[in-house]
Amino acid sequence: MGWTRSPQTAAPRSAPRSALTSELARFGAVGVAGYVADVGGFNLLRAVGGSGPLHDYPLTAKVISSVLGIAVAWLGSRYWTYAGRRSDAMRQELFRFVLVCGIGIAISVGCLWFSHYVLGLTSLLADNLATNVIGFILATAFRFWAYRTHVFPERTGQSGEPGR
Repeated sequence: MGWTRSPQTAAPRSAPRSALTSELARFGAVGVAGYVADVGGFNLLRAVGGSGPLHDYPLTAKVISSVLGIAVAWLGSRYWTYAGRRSDAMRQELFRFVLVCGIGIAISVGCLWFSHYVLGLTSLLADNLATNVIGFILATAFRFWAYRTHVFPERTGQSGEPGR
């Protein structure tokens, strides 16, 4: 019948979904590693020994910890998550990656700024919820989209197949 699909016609549809699921899992694993570096760094800078070196400077602490998270994410993304999509023009790719991450940092720091300075929620818990939960979710959604479309876009070979 015309409305049923054979296993041969079902495979092409499930293959892209499987590839996307695998990519999303790798993106998530790299993201967790970057997140641990970012959140751990933020809390060390803010609270180590009860009053960390940047205790009174939450935005500075967040920017520094974000740079650490970016370094972890760059290595994981380039050499694992998007290894098959990486460009030979590493400097341009790195520039786009850092630009996308910078926008992600702005999203996260913007959430922290709004919570800390506009809403007056200044506890370490409030700062963590604002930047490391709400900001993180918004920035992660943006980064996944931007990495796939602008930093590590799919390239097609001469045959039209994805590849290098």
